[in-house]
Order: sequence, then structure tokens, then C-alpha cells
Amino acid sequence: MIRYAVVGAGWISQTAFIPAVSLLENSVVTAIVSGNPERARQLANKHGIEHVYPYENFDELLASDLIDAVYVAVPNPSHATYAIQAAKAGKHVLVEKPIATSLPDADAMIATAHAAGVSLMTSYRLHHDVGTIAALQAVREGRIGQPVFMSATFSFQSNVGNHRLDVEHWGGPLQDIGIYCINASRHVFESDPIAVSAMSTRRAGDPRFANVDDSIAVTLRFPDDRLAQFYCSFGAYPVDTYQIVGTEGVLNMDPGFRFEHSMAMSLKSRDENEYIHFPHYDHFAGQISYFSECIEQGIAPQPCGEEGLADLEILFAIERAAASGLPQLLMSKKARARPSEATLRTIKRAVA
Repeated sequence: MIRYAVVGAGWISQTAFIPAVSLLENSVVTAIVSGNPERARQLANKHGIEHVYPYENFDELLASDLIDAVYVAVPNPSHATYAIQAAKAGKHVLVEKPIATSLPDADAMIATAHAAGVSLMTSYRLHHDVGTIAALQAVREGRIGQPVFMSATFSFQSNVGNHRLDVEHWGGPLQDIGIYCINASRHVFESDPIAVSAMSTRRAGDPRFANVDDSIAVTLRFPDDRLAQFYCSFGAYPVDTYQIVGTEGVLNMDPGFRFEHSMAMSLKSRDENEYIHFPHYDHFAGQISYFSECIEQGIAPQPCGEEGLADLEILFAIERAAASGLPQLLMSKKARARPSEATLRTIKRAVA
């Protein structure tokens, strides 16, 4: 049984992570670390969690024998601080994406975890989801021929005051939801992009977008003349879909990224016309179950810290492209493990 501390008691911890742990037999939340201990105590009481610590006493928790791992869900600029502190104390780390807000911070997180002999995993829940794995497997089996183009649209109307709109937290649609599109395209093409271009918009007169873009459109060039394009927005009608065009067929996933609804996939080619509505498994429970198994068995988890670093480098290149209006080149990277049946975990969602 792996004992977790939830570091940051915001929406994702309350809505997704803590409820997901309650579905598992190999994981338990034993502590919450928060900047609002009173609210955290209410959350802890609701879920039967005994220990609550303020951020300033995080080191006290790390020195105790109450936890084996931490789930870091604080604002983006603080990811590295808490992840490094936990790793140095010998605690395993599951950190929300983006992994960090600078390349040196991400490098330091990876190096610290390696030196301490603990696991560092970036929270890409879709790597453990049945719909995502089925789509990638269909592409790898050649059911649409060779994939040559991927497009994605991920948008919704963000509310005034949402933390996603806070520039100090490195907010914005690219960092918050564009990263899903980036990560998906890398695994569809089983490679990293070698060039990016982008254009962003900032809606005048809308108080939500005084400091961050409302939308961004991105083109990624991959080796062998393959392309991906995505549009993400905090100021448009909710859309959550992607399409993969191959030389002999096309695959559509709708919804494609969110966890609130089950995914559905359609695949068309000369030889087949298939539609699959996947069971609605709990993405977070699958991810946590997998990470706990890796810790118990001493296996390096995927997606690892390097996976988070790869997407972070692309995020920064896209920012430069949008700011300059010029394409940005990227260095090719060594091959990494890809999402597969080995990372898939199917945990039934709790009945409301």
C-alpha cells in the first residue's frame, strides 16, 4: 500500500485525485498539504484523511513515516520546489503537468529523483486510458496506413478568476490544455517535432484575457514530412476532439482529452468502418494504480520526468514562435517508451 500526500488541495485534487485513490487497493492518501489548512481539514474529514499540514511544515511531513509518495498539484511555478524537496527526502513524486516552468527546474527535478533513487512521474493520465491506448494501437497496427496528419481542437469558456488565467502561474490555453495536443501528437507519430510555428490571439476588452492569450493555433512538423495542427482556447465553445489522417484511412476521437466523459472512436478505411464507445474508466485511478505498482515493484514509471521535459521544450518553442512570428527549430530526441497496454489500467469509476 503506497501512502500519498496531496500537495495542493485545489480543484483537481478535490475532484479527481483524492476520489480516485478511494477506488484503489494499493494506494491511500494519508496527508494533505495546503496553504489553507482550515479548508484542507474539511476536505480531509470528508475523505477520512488524518493528517493536514501547512506548506511551511512540509519538511516535517517529509521527515515522518506517514507517506511514501507525493502528488504535486500546486501552481505551476512551485512544482519544482515541492518535487525536489520530496525527492531529496526519499519520497516518490507524481507531478502535474507541465512538469515545471523552466528547463533548468525540470532538469533539476529529474536529476534529484535519480540521485535519490526515487521515481518521478509526470501526470499524463491519458497514458493509462483505454481509449487513448486503443487509438495509438490502431495507428501502430497500420489500420489507417501511415499517419501523415493530426489535427486537434480543445476549447471551452473559462470563468473569470480561474487560476488558468493567472499569468503568474504560467496560465494560458497553451500551457493548460495545449500540452495534451502536443503529447498526443508525439505519440501518434512516435517521434518529437523538429519545427513549430504558431499564432495566438488576445481578445481585447475581455477581462479574462488581460494577461494571457485567449487562443492559440499551432503547427508542428515531424520527421518524414508529417504534420500536426491544433487549436486550443479558453474563450470558445467547448470542443474536445482529434483526428488522425493516414495514407489509407482516418481515425477520429471525440471526446479526446477530458476525463469527465467516456471516449468514442471512429475509424474508416477502404476495408473497415468501426465505431467504439469505450467504457468510462477513471483516468486518475488508473494512473495512480500504475504509479503505485511501479513503486512497489521498483520499476521506472512511464511517463517519466523526461517525458514532461520533452513537452516543456516544445511549449517554450511554441511561445517563441507565437511571439516572433517565425518558425522555431527543435533538436531531435532519443526514442522514449510510448503509452501501450503496459501502462493501461482500467478502474471502474465510483457510482455517484
